[in-house]
Amino acid sequence: MLPLILSRDGAGPLHLQLAEQFRAAIRDGRLQAGHRLPSTRDLAKELSVSRSVAQAAYDQLHAEGWIAGKTGSGTYVADVVPLQPAQRVARPPQPEAEELLSLRPGIPYIGAEADSGWRRAWREVSTQVPARGYDHPAGLPALRAALAEHVGRVRGIPCGPENLLITNGTTHGLRLLLAVTRAAGDRIAIEDPGYLNAATAAHDHGLQVVDIPVDEDGLRVSELGPDLAAVYVTPSHQYPLGGRLPVARRNELIRWARRTGATLIEDDYDSEFRYDVAPLPALAQLDLDRVVHLGTLSKMLSPSLRLGWLVASPSVVDRLADHRAESGDWPGWPMQTALLAMLRDGYLDQVVRRSRRLYAERRNHTCSVLAPYGQIVGQDAGLHITLVLPDSFDDRVVAAKARAAGVVVAPLSEYRRSIPGPPGLVIGYATPSTEDLNRALQILGGVLES
Repeated sequence: MLPLILSRDGAGPLHLQLAEQFRAAIRDGRLQAGHRLPSTRDLAKELSVSRSVAQAAYDQLHAEGWIAGKTGSGTYVADVVPLQPAQRVARPPQPEAEELLSLRPGIPYIGAEADSGWRRAWREVSTQVPARGYDHPAGLPALRAALAEHVGRVRGIPCGPENLLITNGTTHGLRLLLAVTRAAGDRIAIEDPGYLNAATAAHDHGLQVVDIPVDEDGLRVSELGPDLAAVYVTPSHQYPLGGRLPVARRNELIRWARRTGATLIEDDYDSEFRYDVAPLPALAQLDLDRVVHLGTLSKMLSPSLRLGWLVASPSVVDRLADHRAESGDWPGWPMQTALLAMLRDGYLDQVVRRSRRLYAERRNHTCSVLAPYGQIVGQDAGLHITLVLPDSFDDRVVAAKARAAGVVVAPLSEYRRSIPGPPGLVIGYATPSTEDLNRALQILGGVLES
């Protein structure tokens, strides 16, 4: 007999304890295939339990395939290969995330403590109760109305709540739009270099991606062919080179879309943050029938909130809402309610004004430190600049050396797909504290000089 011990002090049903001890003995090889087990009568007597306990344990083990019965000759251990403990694969030591200084683009500065406006919004959420049943799949009606006012005021887009759909962010809105309005095999133009997640979303939905070059002003509209179903563009601050699509080129793009019937997908990337330049009209302001506008809280507050919006014609919004009513894929009530509170009391506007001043100072400092090492582009707006390096550099090697020195920075080649171009670094200056930004720039400067 094995040393079987049953606990009557709340360790679980006796038959399950007994079954697990037999399993452990089979796994570690103390019981081999073919070993005969005691009868339920003898086992119950040995352990001072009822025979039903022993029988229940055997029934469980038999159902799982650990034991087998032979008519007239008792119960035996089945031919089960004992499982060996899983071996952990040793990973090379990596710097702890908190030990690295991040200059990755697209992430705002988030202080260590919540400010009064943030706390006020969540207090308001805590005083309310959710609606009975499911929310509207396009988003809370009151939030859609408030966002329509906000988008109309800050981006000049004439729209109402019927034009608004709440999303989990830009990429979520893009994927939803492609799933509902595009068919496999459609051709979609995407900037190169550009936002890789947009190309991935298009590929995932069976679309053919056509890479379109960009210059210092953004997307080169003259490169668009007549057979495209859609164009994904970042006109406010081209990601990652930073060009701002001029009005003349915006008008050219709208005329092209009207002529070809293509949909323009406007990722309003970094539109909230402009320095020393006047705002340009959103594409959706020019033609909401041809343009779908994507906005997000990621740059204003935090990417972790997973909240954004989509502005489109009412027919497109209705189609997207019908799709979501079936999938159940829309943001939760608490975050929508919090955003509504932030809009109503002006907190979102306050955050943008405060952040714009901070980021302008950081942009100036970043440009002054890095100007000796290459050409700086894209400094008129956004949360990052791009440092174009001499052709003798390999930007991936530079990024690897910087990481080894404790700084995370994105190589420009990381954003290219098929169109070649000079090496560079895409440098975000928003995320770290002012002190950490200074340290990171000093380290990066040392890497570029080495």
